[in-house]
Amino acid sequence: MIARLRTWVQEHYLFLVLGFAVLVIALVAARINVRFWGLDTRGSDTYYSWVEGGRILEGKNPYERILHGNMRENRKYATYFPLFYEVSALTQLVGYHRYVSWIGFYRYVFLACNLAIGFALYILTFSRRAWALSLLAVLFWYFNRWTLTASKIVALDFIPILLMVVSLGIFERHRKTALLLFSFSLAIKQIAIFMVPLYLIWEYQQSRALKNVVIASLWIASLPIIASVPFLVWNTEGFIKSIAFSATREATNSYNWETIDIVAKLSGLIGRLPILVLFIMAYFAFWQKALGRFAAAMLVMAIFIGFNPVLYVQYFIWLIPLLLLAASEWMIKTSESDITQSSTGNDQTKIASV
Repeated sequence: MIARLRTWVQEHYLFLVLGFAVLVIALVAARINVRFWGLDTRGSDTYYSWVEGGRILEGKNPYERILHGNMRENRKYATYFPLFYEVSALTQLVGYHRYVSWIGFYRYVFLACNLAIGFALYILTFSRRAWALSLLAVLFWYFNRWTLTASKIVALDFIPILLMVVSLGIFERHRKTALLLFSFSLAIKQIAIFMVPLYLIWEYQQSRALKNVVIASLWIASLPIIASVPFLVWNTEGFIKSIAFSATREATNSYNWETIDIVAKLSGLIGRLPILVLFIMAYFAFWQKALGRFAAAMLVMAIFIGFNPVLYVQYFIWLIPLLLLAASEWMIKTSESDITQSSTGNDQTKIASV
């Protein structure tokens, strides 16, 4: 047993040493993020998740309010799948009634997920031939302006991003678990919903069976559907309109940056045509195997951020892990290609000498 442990440590020495460095970096990141905890975050998206949880406890349907709107103007409607609203209600039910105590609890949850994303990136990007990228990925994730800003405004996005990153990382070896984690991510916040076709393409490319694709789609849809059933029964129209509101709402962003639909004076569903065309092109490129798994996910998220009429600062932190994973994927493939070419060149030299 001791001999096996010693052998394992020797084989993974570099990974363990760098892992200790990552732990120190994570502690520094935690200390920096804790500085934001004294800020008042009332009015943030997460604050309204607390509000919706309170409405559920009062017997009010959070998805009914949109029935009094025009499907264009945003009045802080409940637009996510309901899992986090339900968890919000449960958290209040067990004693965290006031927003201050409620958000105090979730700050720990968000920070834990933030730090866990850094560790996941380290594990997924580690390579003996490109170990510097692993440290770069961790440092970039923890200390870039968008992650810090998302932490400052207590964005709940850290939870679904962690689930998405782990799902992407384990898809090859643990497919069902990966699909379930991705389903969990969507049930909390469906920002990554346009990656669903990628998962189905991966499944088909792996199995070449349409039956498995259907099963994979059911796995992905499982948790959002289960969480949504009570509200579908409660008020079907209100729930469907609330979820669809993101596709019809007027353009809004935190930076006053214009998108092509605004410049071309397109609105509503027609205004979403440019982004849909680009999504289809990205799916087709992946179908042709022109992109790797992480690169395809990065491209889809980049299209969402670059062309979606609605843009908030927390959207950027969805792209950053995918960018780092795609860079690692590219470097590993380049390294393997160099090794193959070198080996081929040596073989040809030996043949020529003979």
